[in-house]
Order: sequence, then structure tokens, then C-alpha cells
Amino acid sequence: MPPSRRDFLKGAVGVAGAAIGAPLAGSGSAGARLAPNLGPISIPSLMSVPGISPVEHVVVVMMENRSFDHFMGWLPGANGIGVDPDGTVVDEERFASFTYQDTKGKQHGIYHEHQFNGCGLGDQDHGYTGGRIQWNNGAMNGFAKDPGNSAYALSYYLAGQRTFTSPLAMHYTTCDNYFCSILGPTYPNRFFQHAAQTDRIDNTMAPTGSHLPVAPATVPTIWDRLNQPGGPSGRYYFSDVPFTALWGAKYLPISEPYPSFLVDAAAGTLPNVSFVDPRFLDEGSGTSGDDHPLADIRAGDAFLSEIFHAVANGPLWSKTVLIINYDEWGGFFDHVAPPTAAPGNQYIDTSDVVRDASGKISKVLTGFRVPCIIASPFTKGSPDNPRLSSYAYDHTSVLRFIQWNWKLNPLTPRDATMPMFGAWPRHLTNLAFTFDFVHPKLAVPDLPQLLPFVSTGCDIPGSPAAGPVIGAPTAAPSRPPGEWGELMKSDLMKGWR
Repeated sequence: MPPSRRDFLKGAVGVAGAAIGAPLAGSGSAGARLAPNLGPISIPSLMSVPGISPVEHVVVVMMENRSFDHFMGWLPGANGIGVDPDGTVVDEERFASFTYQDTKGKQHGIYHEHQFNGCGLGDQDHGYTGGRIQWNNGAMNGFAKDPGNSAYALSYYLAGQRTFTSPLAMHYTTCDNYFCSILGPTYPNRFFQHAAQTDRIDNTMAPTGSHLPVAPATVPTIWDRLNQPGGPSGRYYFSDVPFTALWGAKYLPISEPYPSFLVDAAAGTLPNVSFVDPRFLDEGSGTSGDDHPLADIRAGDAFLSEIFHAVANGPLWSKTVLIINYDEWGGFFDHVAPPTAAPGNQYIDTSDVVRDASGKISKVLTGFRVPCIIASPFTKGSPDNPRLSSYAYDHTSVLRFIQWNWKLNPLTPRDATMPMFGAWPRHLTNLAFTFDFVHPKLAVPDLPQLLPFVSTGCDIPGSPAAGPVIGAPTAAPSRPPGEWGELMKSDLMKGWR
């Protein structure tokens, strides 16, 4: 019998050199140092390691390219757009405030988008430069002035268009001040989710400064803190393109295809920390499953439904936290200006920063708000009054919780100083704002269990016509066409297939 994909992955040899870090600036603890790698990354243990809270399993699912106002501005009680789940305007003054002037001086309001996919509507600008046009020094009014945007940037969806994710938010806890980590595109933000820093500004195949078209990343990640002898375990599950391949083959031993996640969830063999990625390929044709335009949002909804039910119906639900977030805003409008935070490093994000007297960067911009839902017996609320957590979080807040729960050292000044869910470091008594560890609610609500959704894509007869352009003619999208395909074809994939 030929070896399975899992057998192959578990038999692969991982090469992860030791890396001892320097003291963390601004970590809140004098002399704090990055934990060294103790040796090559090992295959995750099947035995979970208890944390200091009742949580023994954290599952993180990062979707793509939607802002909070665009996707969840309807959520009752949240800092949204002034409509209820059905679209009825409940705060006329707030709703009327969402007007955006284009480069010709014309005003545009936001509108309810009925089309489930983005065919003909365009991938909106979500690059480092475009984000700053939209941010406009904190005025948050440049979405119609960005030449890379169409009217789609001013659209919003309502609860009924996400038949699983919307009721999930209503029954559990939603963060309505959760920001992506950098005002830039996918790769930099996904680097922050794994590493609490990025080594590049754009979606490139090599770190900035490498002077190579393709080169593996070398920044340490949460996976270097996990899978060490006697410590908590971690595994990365991918659907088609493994993001961790940007580090070359280093994380191959702890990576497995998505079906293995469903097996592990059902068998109760999930590691302490699981990251699960959706289908990335073919975003440009509208057939991906990650919510990235031009994708059909019903495909992403079905994917999240499958993940939730796999975990909630499995034997580990009583001690699991499922975190669903989005890597960045995708160019879509949002009204909350991003806060500043400690930098991940000193050499990448250097625009719109605050420097101290010595010239060292002390604060950088985070990115725009994105959806984040935390589903767990410790976060269950009532759909009659949806549960909200409004601390200013970013992707590294997820890392901060993992590190706190299993007593791991931070990776960079960013995750050392960002609040984790419900609490600032050193003020952990406020955890109840997000997690109720005293009164967990194990009963799983009757949420829709959706079948996988297969999109027919955009290149078919009857595809919608292109949406109206705002302001100047649209520029090329900030995400190069076929980007995930470029990674799949690159030398970084050696050993993965």
C-alpha cells in the first residue's frame, strides 16, 4: 500500500536551525529574550498539553480580504453602519454619514450588494500605497478616490447572505475593533499571523532585501515556539497552497492537507494549536474558497460551516476556542481609523510611523478593521443580544493568547505588547470580557450545516458586466494575477509535492 500524504509529511525531515533572539524592546519585561529553537521542529505530539486556562485547543482560520463594515456592519450592538441584519436603517444619521467623494468631486453612498461573487465588480485595491489613499491620514474617506477601486468598494452584505457565518456571530462573540496587523496586502498580514512581523511589504516570493526573485523567509514563527520537547503542539493545515511554503520546506513536518484536519477533529487528535487555511487558487476566476474577490461568498461560508461543525461535534469541543479572522480589508470601506502599535521590526514598515528621540520606530499603523468571530463554550452568548468584545486587537492578539496560555515567550515587540482577547498583558483579570472560563456553555446551537459550495466561476456566459468605476479609471489590482499560482510553481514548493 503506498504511503499516505500524512505518512509522507510525518516522515519528512524538517530543518529548523537554532535562533536565539535579542532582548525585546517594549516587551514590558526587562531583559525578556526570545526563546531559542531547541532543535529541528518535531512531528506534533498526539497528547495535548494543558494550558493555564481551561483552553487546550486553539483553532485559527484566516480568510481573505473583507472589512468589518462591508461584511458585518449589520451586527446588532456593534460599531457598524446603522442597519439591522435585514438591512433596515436603524440609525439614519450614522448610515447617511457613509458618503465618499471621488476625484471629480462626486459623492457616493454605500449600497447593499446582492451579487454573491465579485464577477465583473473587480478586485479592490488593498496594497500598501492604496491603503494610505483610503486611510487619508485617519479621515477614512479615500475609498472612492483610490484609482484602483470600483463602486464595489462601497458595498456591504447583510446577514441573510451568509447563512452560516451570520448566525455563528449572533450566537458567539464577535470582535468589532479587530484590525489587520499592517495596512497592506495578504502576505504581510499572514506573516504577522504566523510571526508577529513581516519581512516584506508586498506579495512577493522573497523577503525584502534578499535581492532574489525567490528566497525562503527566515523570520521565526509561532511554530518555532510549539512542537518542542514537553511543550504544546501545533499543526498547520492547508487546502491547496501552503502559506508556510514561503519558509521553504522548514515547516513541512508540521503541515498537513485540510482533510487531515477533519479526521483529527473527529478523532480528538487535534494539536494544541491548529491553523487552517482555505482554498486560495483561482481567486481571479471566482472559484476559490477564501472569500477573496472574485470568490463567491457562499463557498467561504460553507467552508467555515464545515470547520465549525467538525470541531463542535468532536470530542474536544469542551476545551476548544475557534477563531475566524480575515487577513486584511480587501479595499472595502470601513469607518474606524486604525490605531498604532509597536512595530514587528525596524526595517519593513517605515511610512507613517512614530519615532523616539533616537530615531527608532516606536509605533506603526495597524491596518483596517476586519471581521473576527470567536466561537467556544467560553464565548457563547445569545442571538437576542449578540456578545461583543471591543478591545483594539490585531492578528498578534491571537499569538498573545497562545503564548499566555502555554507560557511561551513572545516573538516580537508587537505580540509582546498587543492586548490579547479581553485583556492587556499584566491585567489578566479582564479576560472575562471575552472568555467566561467559570460558566462555559457546552450546548452547541442549531446552526446550518452547509454542503460544500462549488462556484461555476466568472468565465461563463451571463457573467455580470463590469461595475461602475469611481473617479479615475481603475488601475491594475494590487494583487498580481495568479499570485498563489506563482507560489505553487516556485522553488519554494520543493518537497511539498
